[in-house]
Amino acid sequence: MLKAVVDTNVVISGTILKSGPPNRIMNAWREGLFVLVTSRSLIEETARVLRYPKICRKYGLTEDRIDRVLKTLARYAWVTPGKLRLSVIKDDPDDNRVVVAAVEAEADCIVSGDPHLLDLGSYRGIEIIPPRRFVKMIER
Repeated sequence: MLKAVVDTNVVISGTILKSGPPNRIMNAWREGLFVLVTSRSLIEETARVLRYPKICRKYGLTEDRIDRVLKTLARYAWVTPGKLRLSVIKDDPDDNRVVVAAVEAEADCIVSGDPHLLDLGSYRGIEIIPPRRFVKMIER
C-alpha cells in the first residue's frame, strides 16, 4: 500500500476545512486508501498549530476535537521515531523533520504545500508532491 508523509500544513487544512484537496486526502486516509506517515514531532507541531487561539476561534475547534484528531493520528498513522538527523533543507531546518519521517518509513512520497519541500522535488527516491497531485494519485 502507498505510504505518504502528509505534512502538517495538509493535515491541519484537511482537519479544519470541509472541502478541497487536503480534506480529500484526510478522508482517503480514514478510508484506508493509503498509509499516513508522521512522527511524534510532526504530531506535536499539529497540536501546537491547532491550539492557536486564532485557529480555534475561526474554525470552532474545541479541545475535545483537537484531542480526537491527535489521538487518531497517534493511533492509526505510522509514527516514525524521528531519530535520524538530516540537514537537507537549509532555508527552513524544521522542514527536515518531514524528510526524516519519509526516510525512516521508506515512504513513497511526501505530500506538502510547503515551497521549501516542493522545491526539493525528491529525496532518496521519495517524491515530494502537492496535495492536488496526490489526490489524483489516490483517486485513480
